Amino acid sequence: MTRSGIDLAGRTALITGASAGIGAAFARELARHGAGLVLVARRADRLTTLAAELGATGATVHVHPADLTRPDAGRDLIRALDSDAVSIDVLVNNAGVGLPHAPFADADPRRLQQMLALNVGATTDLAHAVLPGMLDRGHGIIVNVASTAAFQPVAYLAAYSATKAYLLTLTEALWAETRTTGVRVVAVCPGMTTTEFFDIAGPQATAGQVQTPEQVVAETLHALRRRDTPTVITGRRNTLVAQLPRLLPRGLVARVTERVTRTPAAAPERR
Repeated sequence: MTRSGIDLAGRTALITGASAGIGAAFARELARHGAGLVLVARRADRLTTLAAELGATGATVHVHPADLTRPDAGRDLIRALDSDAVSIDVLVNNAGVGLPHAPFADADPRRLQQMLALNVGATTDLAHAVLPGMLDRGHGIIVNVASTAAFQPVAYLAAYSATKAYLLTLTEALWAETRTTGVRVVAVCPGMTTTEFFDIAGPQATAGQVQTPEQVVAETLHALRRRDTPTVITGRRNTLVAQLPRLLPRGLVARVTERVTRTPAAAPERR
């Protein structure tokens, strides 16, 4: 038993979206607990810089630049690791992207498909690819980074909130399937976190308690000690913001979020 409540020494952790934000914070913390790392992101230069930083502390780090929006990119990555005899004990499905705050009808079709491929396709493929080996070995951890946006429809971020709702539902189902095994599956749902996400989505996407990536990671590792919950909502105020919509009619929730997130530029013309 370690300070985080889980034994990470000698384990190998695959972290997607590891070049910045929550992914980089996971990499630093898991390395501090003795895990070897496989870092995945599009930006090879940032991965190389982070690998050098962590390697200087004695961590074993492998860098795999990859565009996970490509078809079968997740499965191709796992096949490449298998060919190198690298078994994944911990998967942190952190890579994700949003779209600019705008009506769904105005979304760029290409960027919409890329978001679906990454937020839904790649996360599903990676979890599906590593889970059988974890079950065979009798241990493993899958952390899917969702969002408080998963708990309600978010107007003007409609497709993004839908992808996170999918990831939350998938994770909760996998938790139920694996809860009597040695595999731990959990969805972490941060609220507003100081990452690059809001550079794309815009300030209208903000709600709830602001946290740092390090706080999100610390709460996730603390929660991994427990097996009685599939979901971690980081931050007490974020917990309230996320859970309240479950007590209200969904139509009312949708109308309220539309009013909260509406801007003159985003709101459709009324006729």
